[in-house]
Order: sequence, then C-alpha cells, then structure tokens
Amino acid sequence: MQVLHVTDPETWDAALLNLPNPHILQSWAWGEFKSRHGWQATRLLFLEGEQVRAAASVLQRRLPWLPVSLLYVPRGPALDWNDQEWAAQVLAALEGWSRSRKAAFLKIDPDVYYPEGVPPFSPRPACAPAIAHLLTSRGWRFSAEQVQFRNTVLLNLARPESELLAAMKSKFRYNVQLAMRRGVVVRPGTLADLEQFYGLYAETARRDGFPIRPRDYYHDAWGSFLQAGHAHLFLAEAAGEAIAGLMLFTFGPTAWYFYGASADRHRSLMPNNLLQWEAIRYAQQIGCTLYDLWGAPDRLQESDPMWGVFRFKLGLGGQLAQGLGAWDFPTRPVLYWLCMLAIPRYLNWLRRRPPLKGGSG
Repeated sequence: MQVLHVTDPETWDAALLNLPNPHILQSWAWGEFKSRHGWQATRLLFLEGEQVRAAASVLQRRLPWLPVSLLYVPRGPALDWNDQEWAAQVLAALEGWSRSRKAAFLKIDPDVYYPEGVPPFSPRPACAPAIAHLLTSRGWRFSAEQVQFRNTVLLNLARPESELLAAMKSKFRYNVQLAMRRGVVVRPGTLADLEQFYGLYAETARRDGFPIRPRDYYHDAWGSFLQAGHAHLFLAEAAGEAIAGLMLFTFGPTAWYFYGASADRHRSLMPNNLLQWEAIRYAQQIGCTLYDLWGAPDRLQESDPMWGVFRFKLGLGGQLAQGLGAWDFPTRPVLYWLCMLAIPRYLNWLRRRPPLKGGSG
C-alpha cells in the first residue's frame, strides 16, 4: 500500500468520484469549508500499485478545554468495504497516521449498512456486522458521540417520475397537488436569497427547539457550495412571499437533503410537500440516482423526537437505511476518556443556551 497526501482539488475529487459511494462530506469543498471554521483538512489517498483504492479526508481540531486534538473522517473513509482485507489495511494505515499526529482519538463514520436495514436498490455496502467485528478486533469502539445521523431514509431516483409518484403515500401525493391548487410556487434560489432562507431556518429552529449555528457559518456553507454547483436552493412562495425553503447538496450520483425550513404562517398550504417533489425532480434531471433524506431515528419508536420528520420522509416514498454509525480509535486512551467526559458536557451546554432571537444565531 502507498499513502499519498493530496493537495490539489481536482486530483482529490476525481479520485473520490471513482470510488464506491463518494460522499460530499469527503469532498475537497467540504474540507475547505470546515478549515474556515476551526478544522484542518488532510486528504489521503491509498493506492495499490497505481490504482487508487481508498480515500480519507481527515479533519483535525484542537479541543479548547484540553491540550489535545481530535481527528475525524466524516462519512468516510471511501473504499470498497466488502473487501475486508483491504479495509483492514486502510484502517491500519489510518491508525498509524493518527498516532503520528498525537491526537486523542480518530473517529470514522463510513457509509456502511446492516443487511436487514438497507433498501435493495441502495448501492451502499450492507456488511455492517462484519465491519463492526473488524473494528472491534482492532481496538475501535462504537462512539458515544454520533456526529452525523446513524440512520437515514433513501429514495431510488433511477425510475420514471410516474413510479416516484406512485411510491409516495397517497396523503403525500394529495398534499403536493393541494399546494399547487392553493397557489404555492417553487422557484430556484440564488445567493441573494440566503438571508431570507436563514430567516426561515432560524424560525424553524425556534419552533422545533433545535440549536443552530450563527448566520455567518451557514452563509459560508450555503454560499460556497452554491457557487461551486454542489448546492441548490429551492424556495416555496405564496402570493410572492417565501414561506418555506429547501437546500439540496449534490456530489456524484447522490443528492442529500441537508436543510429544510418553513415559516409558522401558511403551513396549511403544504409547501414542504411540493418543495420535496420539485427537489426530487431536479436531482433526477441532473443525473442523480439516489436521494438521501439525511436522518432517521436511532430508535424506531413514536416517542422519538424525530418520529414526525421520519414519517414525512417515509411518506415521500423513502425507505429506512440503518447504518453502522461512528466508531472511535483511542490513540491515547487516557486523553480519549477525558474527551468522552468533556464533549457531552460541552454539547449539553450548547443545547441549554437560550433560544435564538431574531435569527441572529
């Protein structure tokens, strides 16, 4: 195995797109964005001979409350996880590299799923039990802090529109038509619409009780990806007033629904149903074959806070995919356990902050 440190954006993205299931959180653009917000990105390619067989965009961040840093490979590394021998070699290389960086731990959360918990159309590997066993045998631990959603809802775009509509729950189809009858119009958004979209997003956060980041963070994320052609904003309007919005990210064959927002007013017009339908149609038109609705409950119980959103995604025709989740390699065990004590307290402090006022972040 040869490990190559890549510093050229085109070389990195081209290599990543040639690997199975390339994820936008492993893209060059995502690493650059995170580097403007406290992280440092290092891109590593793993070669067998002249063939690139794996890639890992590793983010490093120094923790403010401990004299140590952590390493994180968001939705990676990218490789053929069905080849366990190669996966073991990549893990060994990453373990060694993390020791050389003297980090407290390395976190990965690859797109690997359980055989009984992944739709048959999904191209993502369904070998989670075997990979969990491999990780455990190498000293990795299932992470108590799951940065991304472990589970998600997937929609197969490799079929005609008529089949996509037929796969929806009848109530969802009805609400799409209802929104159109009541005058809701969906239009593409531009950079000039980001302030309006953030206002809707902040309103959604106050209503639903989830914390969000400051305005500048989102303007950077949305703006840079819009300019790069990897993000696509859709706004639903009624009588010229924006009442809901949706931000779609695309990379390779996949579209991800990362951000959705709606105003308290006019919710009876069902703008979110029409927004999703138009985003799906757009993703299919630009060549995407998979629509990732990004997030589903860990526990499939109606008491879960995500249950209402989960039912909405299933109504769209999506199917649950249950993932392997994030795993940690404790490079420095004592510091790792200190981090495991400190990180939840820090996150709980963030969650206890007062609600946003006026969308200022």
